[in-house]
Amino acid sequence: MRPTYPRAGQPPSSGTGDTLGGPRGSDPRLLSRARVAAAVGLVLLALIWLTVVVRAEPFAWGSIGTGHDARPYWEATLRAPYAHGVVGAWDAYLYSPVFLQALSPLRVLPWLPFLAAWETTLLVATAALAGPVLLAPVALLVTPELWGGNVTLLIALAVVAGFRWPATWSFVLLTKVTPGVGLLWFAVRREWSSLLTALGATLAIVAISTIVAPGLWRDWIDLLLWNAGREVTSGSIPIPFVLRFPLAVVLLVWAARTDRRWVVPVACLLALPVIWYGSLSLLAGVVPLAVPSLARRWPILAIGWRDLAGVSRQMTVPSGTGTNG
Repeated sequence: MRPTYPRAGQPPSSGTGDTLGGPRGSDPRLLSRARVAAAVGLVLLALIWLTVVVRAEPFAWGSIGTGHDARPYWEATLRAPYAHGVVGAWDAYLYSPVFLQALSPLRVLPWLPFLAAWETTLLVATAALAGPVLLAPVALLVTPELWGGNVTLLIALAVVAGFRWPATWSFVLLTKVTPGVGLLWFAVRREWSSLLTALGATLAIVAISTIVAPGLWRDWIDLLLWNAGREVTSGSIPIPFVLRFPLAVVLLVWAARTDRRWVVPVACLLALPVIWYGSLSLLAGVVPLAVPSLARRWPILAIGWRDLAGVSRQMTVPSGTGTNG
């Protein structure tokens, strides 16, 4: 008998889970504690943002300054974005042309305003992933990523959002590429519509971008092939990709068959071309996928940003949302 699974984006049925009335105003003590936790987390993020922006100038490669990962996003030119495209090089830009094209409005800014705006985007992603209660510990987890300004937090957000909006996987495929193996979740569960949506959105973006700059896409493919298999030990966790990737596939198959969504960000982390220390921020994606299950034991975790804002909502913790322990 073929197993059946909840489909991506399918709303939970009130008959299959525990309905938690929202907002969590039924217990003012929980709301009060959540507000304190959120305030601590927001202050911490603000301090990180200020430190990152202040220490970004004067900029020098090889220093302990900030923004080293974000600098190529600002500095690379659309005429020759891959001039320094070597994995591990300080000024290497390695993502698809469409990423630079999408950042064009922001890239017209001087360096510091660009970095300030980019870091703000990453902070919003952090808050969206962590929620108010766990914001402070998650902020500490992702501090190395915020220091450098890489895209890993946005990849984590895309993975989480991809369960509801599969098209967000296009961001994963068009930046780090290999974590896109997470799409195996849909294949194993026979969620073909979601899989086709993710791949179709990616192909549509590529097609539009190729019309604008066809040569850059050939250059990017050549770059990926040329860098394939290059191992970087400095600043990274030295576990070879050839060992990590098969493990990621095994984890994904197991997660899909046992309905454990929280495992997907872990598998995507293992599937990264290189796991930098800041790459561990991908684990922030575990938080929103595990919270619905954990909230049964610790109800304060079910409090979200809308609850703190006093926006009424109906919060349902279904039994089949992929958060099984």
